[in-house]
Amino acid sequence: MKFNVAAAAASAAFLVGGVSADDQKVLKDETNTVAESASKSAPEVPTFTPTKLKAPFLEQFTDDWEERWKPSHAKKDTKGSDEEWAYVGEWSVEEPEVYKGMEGDKGLVVKNAAAHHAISAKFPKKIDPKGKPLVVQYEVKLQNGLECGGAYMKLLRDTKALHQDEFSNTTPYVIMFGPDKCGHTNKVHFIFNHKNPKTGEYEEKHLSGAPPAKIVKTTELYTLIVHPNNTFIIEQNGEKLKEGSLLEDFTPSVNPPKEIDDPKDTKPDDWVDEARIPDPDAKKPDDWDEDAPYEIVDEEATQPEDWLVDEPVTIPDPEAQKPEDWDDEEDGDWIAPTVPNPKCAEVSGCGPWTKPMKKNPDYKGKWSAPYIDNPAYKGPWSPRQIKNPDYFEDKHPANFEPMGAIGFEIWTMQNNILFDNIYVGHSVEDAKKLAEETFFKKHPVEKALEEADKPKVEDKPKSPSDLKFLDDPKTYIQEKLDLFLTIAKKDPFEAIKFVPEIAGGLAALFVTALALIFGLVGLGSSAVPAAKKVAAEGKEKGKEAKDKASSAAATGADTAKEATKRTTRSQS
Repeated sequence: MKFNVAAAAASAAFLVGGVSADDQKVLKDETNTVAESASKSAPEVPTFTPTKLKAPFLEQFTDDWEERWKPSHAKKDTKGSDEEWAYVGEWSVEEPEVYKGMEGDKGLVVKNAAAHHAISAKFPKKIDPKGKPLVVQYEVKLQNGLECGGAYMKLLRDTKALHQDEFSNTTPYVIMFGPDKCGHTNKVHFIFNHKNPKTGEYEEKHLSGAPPAKIVKTTELYTLIVHPNNTFIIEQNGEKLKEGSLLEDFTPSVNPPKEIDDPKDTKPDDWVDEARIPDPDAKKPDDWDEDAPYEIVDEEATQPEDWLVDEPVTIPDPEAQKPEDWDDEEDGDWIAPTVPNPKCAEVSGCGPWTKPMKKNPDYKGKWSAPYIDNPAYKGPWSPRQIKNPDYFEDKHPANFEPMGAIGFEIWTMQNNILFDNIYVGHSVEDAKKLAEETFFKKHPVEKALEEADKPKVEDKPKSPSDLKFLDDPKTYIQEKLDLFLTIAKKDPFEAIKFVPEIAGGLAALFVTALALIFGLVGLGSSAVPAAKKVAAEGKEKGKEAKDKASSAAATGADTAKEATKRTTRSQS
């Protein structure tokens, strides 16, 4: 936004009786300085250049992306539900609309809200992570935030039945990784499917204590690194979020227990698992009175000396009055409402006195036998342990099964989720290099744009007198006018004395304020000649306003003195 010097000069002329050439120069210099500062602070937007890095799979959504990615229109399996869901969500490859951090950098975008989306891309050849590190990295940009939906990806198992047209929620996958949020659920998923070597069945293993996702509109970089020694690291924007072990930090655990409860073992009928029992030999004492009351009258209590026996606790409200529309024949005799007797508040009490109750020292309540350790106690029962017939030990769960494709199969209430710069391979260093070429170049730009988008809290002076015209002409005029009107409501003469520059120029203020407002939008250099004319006229009007204000102030002062005299005489 450019500042219009001409309009500012015209406004200044009205308020201060003309703007000197020096003032105009200062104002223009400050305006140019602000403009230059804003230009320097604006981040430089880098231009996207496709990487030269190689990987088993690396996707930057260049112009040939449709050769690899195909949307699915399969029906979603709802497991017996009568409802049928189809993957009708549309996809597009485009540059971001929110906080664009790199010129020409396109990503895969979810186009529909409240819809099921599925799209996948086959790997040039299967990726077998056996004995190698597995690195999965991609960018997520939640341009409309995320209230309910997923932004995770799946690495699909390499099978002959892997058809992109039929990709759905039932397509076998090896790893699911990425953010997911709905309601109170907010996590970065890491789930892997593990094959039971004895039964051949697959079971999902979910990361325990999954870290929360960061829901922002800037690009976020998610990285998963799984080492051959079964350790893993999850990073966000290059910073570690979570680390652990595939053997220790997943539910259910990879390996089943060696022993299990014998399903055929049952607790014997004579098993005693009560640790304490009522003492069978205990008897109620002869002097135990179960009927003794909990409280009895305190016979030793005496009436306090200041107790007012003849004073009622409440009295008719002495301030109450019968309503004017009260009709004794229809409404009956009017009776004033009662209020607490004020005399009772100053003494121990009022009205008839009775002895208070006190706790009965002989009260014991119902008798019950005390508890003792059970001599027959055998401890808590548990079934005997037997060898787990389904036991196996997989010492290398990091040897995931070969993967043949990557897919996004999500449902979301927010559209415009953007995915970009996907890396699936075995090199931690190459994944970092890719991030340096892409994410770490555009992320600072996006953060700067996000910061600039935040509403700024303006530093306002403590009072109108602290504000100078050259600091903020528009606010200066508004503050002076507000002050004048506030004082004028109570005493017009005081308003004239305190704010004389407003008294003679309310009409001109409206015109010049409009000029200032339009000037802030920027009317261009063509307004400068007109500004000189307006400034000259404003200077003359300002001089007239000052003269009128001075005269009005003097008249007001004299009037005030005369009013004071009259008031003093009338009181004497």
